Amino acid sequence: MREGAEFRELMLQVVRTRMAFRRSMQRTLKKNNAGITFEMLQVLSSLWHEQGISQQILAERIAKDKACLTNLMNNLEKKGYVCRKEDPNDRRNKLVFLTPAGEEFKEQIRPVLDQVYVYAEHIIGIESIETMLSELNSVYDVLEKI
Repeated sequence: MREGAEFRELMLQVVRTRMAFRRSMQRTLKKNNAGITFEMLQVLSSLWHEQGISQQILAERIAKDKACLTNLMNNLEKKGYVCRKEDPNDRRNKLVFLTPAGEEFKEQIRPVLDQVYVYAEHIIGIESIETMLSELNSVYDVLEKI
């Protein structure tokens, strides 16, 4: 086997795993008539952890470019789940917040999503997950240094 082939295969498996996770979440959202895409869920989920962040920071956190995020934000605003407000410290920036409808949606969908996480955690096992997290953090650290 060529040098580096094992690492390449690892990276391909990480990508395949992310795609499987995305499909699983899409099925869950569709089955529960959530009316949003996985990408919209990424935005909302990030806002569940911290509101009032700039679109730039939000784009970095969900690994989307600004144009893609703008489209997602427009769609989430149309649904009434988020709003953008001018940053008082820098008028060029917009800060993103959940609306009351966005908070209500969170309360409805989060328990459904948690069921997916609990099921997967039960099947895979906490010890295996902790090991994988540790190993993936090591890979992340190496890649950030290259």
